[in-house]
Amino acid sequence: MRELNYVITDPQGMHARPAGLFVKEAAACKCTVKISKDGKEVDAKRILGVMSLGIKQGQEITVKFDGEDEEQACEKIKTFLEANL
Repeated sequence: MRELNYVITDPQGMHARPAGLFVKEAAACKCTVKISKDGKEVDAKRILGVMSLGIKQGQEITVKFDGEDEEQACEKIKTFLEANL
């Protein structure tokens, strides 16, 4: 299992557009991808779950990867977060 912590820098937080792109990136991974904030964890491949976290600028999220391509998935999601959020 791999884990990635990231602090959101986008002034608008993770609103609908970047959340949709994030879910698309996560859905392309073969492994299980979970995202959590303040102790609430949801499936990162489900847009409603990700949106329900209400992620704002300055908040830290944790993304967990578990499965066959977890190393590649972690790098892919890290690159996406740094470029978009």
